Parts: sequence; C-alpha cells; structure tokens
Amino acid sequence: MEKRTDKNSYTILFAVIMVFVVGASLAFLATSLKGKIDENKRLEKQQNILYAMGVNDNDEKSVAFISTDNVAKEFSTYITKQVIIQGDNVTEDDEAYLIDLKVESAKSKEASYQRRLPLFIGEKEGAPYYIVPMRGKGLWDAIWGYISLDKNLVVQGVFFDHKGETPGLGANINQRFFMDDFTGEHILNQKENFAGIAVSKSNIDPKNERKTDNAVDAIAGATITGDGIAAMIRKDLRMYMPYLQTLKN
Repeated sequence: MEKRTDKNSYTILFAVIMVFVVGASLAFLATSLKGKIDENKRLEKQQNILYAMGVNDNDEKSVAFISTDNVAKEFSTYITKQVIIQGDNVTEDDEAYLIDLKVESAKSKEASYQRRLPLFIGEKEGAPYYIVPMRGKGLWDAIWGYISLDKNLVVQGVFFDHKGETPGLGANINQRFFMDDFTGEHILNQKENFAGIAVSKSNIDPKNERKTDNAVDAIAGATITGDGIAAMIRKDLRMYMPYLQTLKN
C-alpha cells in the first residue's frame, strides 16, 4: 500500500509550505531589522565622508575609520554644512548624505528631472573642505567613493570602495597605497580647465611626486577598475564644477 508521503502531491505541498514559511520568515526579519540596517548604512556613509577629509584612526599603513560609537559626534563636529545642488539652486539640508546616487542617476535620464547633487562642507584646523560623493562602474560591478577638495580644488583625501572587484587586484582601490596617492593632486590642468585625475599605468611616478599632472599610478593588473575610477571622478566632479569654480573667485 502506498504511503501518503510517497505521493508527488505531498512533495509539492510540502515544498509550497516550506517556501511560504521561509519567505514569510525572511520578510519578517527584513522588516524588523530595517531600522538597524538603515542606521548602519548611515554610520558607514558618515565614516566614509570623514575618512575622505582625513578624519580617521589610521596608523602608518592601515585603513581605520572613526568608530561607530563616535562617528555621529565627529560628523557633527567636522561637517559644518550639507547642501543639495540642483541646477542653479543651492539649499542646505542636514540629511543630504541620505541621497542615493544610484537612484538620482536613474531619475536624471528623464529630461524633466533635475538631478540632486549632495555636497558636504567641512572644516578641519580652520581650513574648509568640500567633499563630493561619486558612483561609477568597475570591472565587475559598482564602485563608489568620496573626494575631498580645498578651495583651490586640490585633493585633500579620497575614499573608494567596490561591490565585487577582483581580490588582490581591483579590490585594492580601498587600500592606503592607492588612495593616499590622490592627496595633493589637482583636478584642474595648468590652464585652469577641469581635467579630473587619470589612473594611468604609463604614469611612471611611483613616489607620486608630480601633483599637477592630473594622474596617479594604476594598480598592476587592474586596468579596467582604474579606468572606472578615473571615469567616475571625471563624470561626477564635472557636474559639481559650476559650483566648485565659484570657490576660486
């Protein structure tokens, strides 16, 4: 006599029930943890912004962010103003750091939509810093970061990260030996025109002594990721240039 549990219908019913139970459980967890997830994202963004302006716990070689326990306090101390640039309008907004660059990029494909550009203005040791968020495409997936500029549009620091670049190669964009090279680089050329910063395997400046050549050395074996960094800097900084150029006047 065939057992009921041997029937195909039982197997299908069991699978349906398990899918429902697992799906409901995951939905419940996602909903219940949403507040914590959003808070962690907020703290991470604040850590990244501060890192780009040189507020971190680095030692001589490693990358160390301000701790999550202290980052909110440090953020409010060093970031004096957040603004949103939308065409010719510049408005203050204390939650500009919550703007999703991916969403804004998608919306901007509609001719009627004017993209919102968040900008973070900080102060350290009496000097102003202007921190621009960026998002681009690496070899395998998204790359993003922040670049900090002084009023002369000289880079004061950067932070880069990625979703899925190759370990040991493109994934090294978030390491000190690469990010530190950007400090002191100019984004304008000698004619004061916007040039961005190339990531070049032919730069041949291993000690990064040339700061007005608009280029840093590439990571060996990570040409496409480096090109993605350079393209991201050019693309996103260009959108901010009408505002940034006013700093030099």
